[in-house]
Amino acid sequence: MDNRELIRSALEAMKKAYTPYSDYKVGAALLTKSGKVYQGCNIENAAYTPTNCAERTAFFRAVFDGEREFDRICVVGGKHGEPVDYAAPCGVCRQVMMEFCDPETFRIILAVDEDHYSEYLLKELLPLGFGPGNLA
Repeated sequence: MDNRELIRSALEAMKKAYTPYSDYKVGAALLTKSGKVYQGCNIENAAYTPTNCAERTAFFRAVFDGEREFDRICVVGGKHGEPVDYAAPCGVCRQVMMEFCDPETFRIILAVDEDHYSEYLLKELLPLGFGPGNLA
């Protein structure tokens, strides 16, 4: 799957976001090393803290299905579901990525649309990250 296809999948996922409070919709498309794509959207809560980000929704769906090896994720987001700038993963989502992904190889694509995107390694967005290797 190329980046454009993954971006389309993230844009599709964004349409399912539940955001009655912020109206800031986020979609994610997570590609496993086996070639499966798991979509996620953000799901808000009136108490705010229980809100779940799109990236974690995608990861948790994949892990529930037994996936443990991931290639890359695309994240899109914007007010009213209209991406106009990059929507970078929050710190909690970056930490979840660190749990399951090699920071040297896992790629994060931040996109506005199929023609406007940037790609980063996890280690660039979470330098000196703490992961399972730190507990060995």
